Parts: sequence; structure tokens; C-alpha cells
Amino acid sequence: MANSTFGGDILILEGLKVTSQSFTPAFILLLLVYIFIVVSNVGLVVLIFRSRSLQQPMYLLLCNMSINDVFGATIIVPHVLRDLLTSDSERNIHYVHCATQAFCVHLHASASHTVLMIMAFDRYVAICNPLRYATIMTNRRVVSLSVSAWAVALFMVAILVGLSVRLSRCRSVVFNLFCDNASLFKLSCESVLINNIYGLGYTVLLLGSSIGSVTLTYLRIAIVCLRSKNKVLNSKALQTCATHLAVYFILLVSGFIIVILHRFPQLADHRKVAAVLGHVVLPALNAVIYGLQIKEVRQKIMNLFHHNKISLMDVK
Repeated sequence: MANSTFGGDILILEGLKVTSQSFTPAFILLLLVYIFIVVSNVGLVVLIFRSRSLQQPMYLLLCNMSINDVFGATIIVPHVLRDLLTSDSERNIHYVHCATQAFCVHLHASASHTVLMIMAFDRYVAICNPLRYATIMTNRRVVSLSVSAWAVALFMVAILVGLSVRLSRCRSVVFNLFCDNASLFKLSCESVLINNIYGLGYTVLLLGSSIGSVTLTYLRIAIVCLRSKNKVLNSKALQTCATHLAVYFILLVSGFIIVILHRFPQLADHRKVAAVLGHVVLPALNAVIYGLQIKEVRQKIMNLFHHNKISLMDVK
């Protein structure tokens, strides 16, 4: 019980094991990747809202993903960078901040799935009902879908974290680089049966809805493309759908890797690295994939660089 008296609401965080030789390269690389995530995703959102030709449902829905990527990276990366510069004895976090961070971590993860679900719906309407696309995907519908994606994630995560916050605490060590829901309820010596039941239901509902809707949507799109003899339509459908599916596949794989590593305590260090990479690699890849693979966005970026190059030459 001596553990429960440590600093009241002050918790101890585990650090990332980094050697003195790899500390500087790891810190600089993580910082540069974070800067790239923020600049590229914010830049993509600004580009979409400033360009009339890009103010279409597909790109407006994409803004949700870019905002969520910046949100997810900002929750974790600055925190990890700070801890890399902090000694083990000073690596502490207040319980309120820990609970807030856990809420944000799960909100980011949940929104990643709900946003990809509404993007899949948009692709379904565009390819399977092209003549009704403008009627169905109005600006009002885009706003409604976006609000729904965030509201559902917010509601589910609020209950998830709320069930953990209600528990009394008898421990003060968080066996992770950052706080998540598992970190919160592991601080308690009470029964966490309700937490486990809801956590399982939350995971099944979220992943089941996500995988089910995306699978059914793209099976339907595949059937439409196979029946269609329009090569231009099929080529465009393949390009946009392949981009979306690549992002979704990476999201699932990264999530499953972390879940699997949780089952092997001896691989705790690998799990920590995977958790950080999950909040860094996917947001960086999303900006690259959508920025370079979508023709309209790629052309806008190239035109912007070309314009800046000419301006610099004129100055010289």
C-alpha cells in the first residue's frame, strides 16, 4: 500500500529505453517527423479550403482525417520528446492530465475509424450512384457526416474513460510511455470487470462496424466496376479506392500489432516503440498518400511550388 501514497495525484511514467548513442538521432528524427505531420496536414486543409476546385465532398471529408492526424500526433509526440529530455525521477504526470491524455488517445483512435467509414460511404455514392452524387452528398450532408463521426467517437470514448476514472487508485506507476484507458484502470485494485466488458464491447462494435462497412462498401464498388465497361470510370475508381484502402489497411495493422504486443509483457519495449510509431507513421503517410496520389491535390501542390519558384527567380 506504500505505492498508493506516492505524491497523491502524481503518477510515474515509464520511459523509452534509448541509448546515449541513439538519443540525439531519435530525438531529431521524431521532431522532424512531427513538424512534417503538422505542416503537411495543416497545409492540406488550408489548400482544400482555399481552392474552389477542391471544395468537394471527398476532399472536405478528407479534412477530418488531416485534423485528426495532427490531433493524434500532438497528443503523443511532444510528450515523448519532453520525456526523452527528462530523467527517470522527474518523469511524472498529474492524474487529471493522465486521464485527459487517455481520453484524447482513444478519441483519436476511434475517430480514425469513424472518419474512414464516412469516407467509404462517400466513395460508394460517387461510384455506385454517380448521377445522384451531387444530390446526396450536399454540403449539409458532409457536415452531418463529419459531426456524426466525431460525436459517435466522443460518446463511446467518454463512457470508456469515465468507467476507469470512477475507480479508486492504489498504484502510482503507469507502465507505458503515455496514458491510455488500460493504464488508468490498472492503477486500481478494485474489480475492473465492467471496464473489461465495456472495453470488449467498444472494440467489437467499433472494429466490427468499421471492417464490416468498409468491406461491404468496397465489395459493392468492385461489383459495379466489374460490370462497367467504362475504363476511365474504373481507373478513377481504382485510384481513389486503392488510396483509401491502403490507409485503412495500415490503420488496422498498426492497431493489431499494438494489441498483440500487449499480450506479451516481455515485449514491453517493442510495444512502446510500436505505440509511438502508430501515432507518427500513419499521420505522416496519410499526408503523403493523399497529397501525392490524388491528382487534383498533386496538381495544386505542383502549381504552388512552381509559382513560388518563379517568384524567387523574379526577386533574384
